[in-house]
Amino acid sequence: MIDNGWDEFEIGAMLRSFDGAVKDIATTLQEDRPYSKNNSFTASVADWRIEKPVFNKDYCIDCQFCWIYCPDISIISRDKKMVGIDYDHCKGCAICVEVCPTNPKSLLMFEEKMDEDEALAGWPEKENKEK
Repeated sequence: MIDNGWDEFEIGAMLRSFDGAVKDIATTLQEDRPYSKNNSFTASVADWRIEKPVFNKDYCIDCQFCWIYCPDISIISRDKKMVGIDYDHCKGCAICVEVCPTNPKSLLMFEEKMDEDEALAGWPEKENKEK
């Protein structure tokens, strides 16, 4: 396989996700999959990020919206439960925050340099809706 940079492929080039045949990919954990060198899973885009999503498990209802809509497969889910964020592949687009239905959201954007514990300490309280 040719080892090209992202901008060195010809228009219309076919990039395979995996090296060789893959069986039962749905039950194979991401870290155990034989990703190709040209697959975006093998390249980090973390340096693109200015803000990062922080996950607060206390508000999560495991709806999996964040996992479904994440364009970079950065949401880590096990047995249909959100367990964290893969910061090597998260580019900080905030789509996960936008689709989160909880009140307050279980994912919020914070400055890249902010410590996770500090972000969790400043989490907003649940809003009471007037009837």
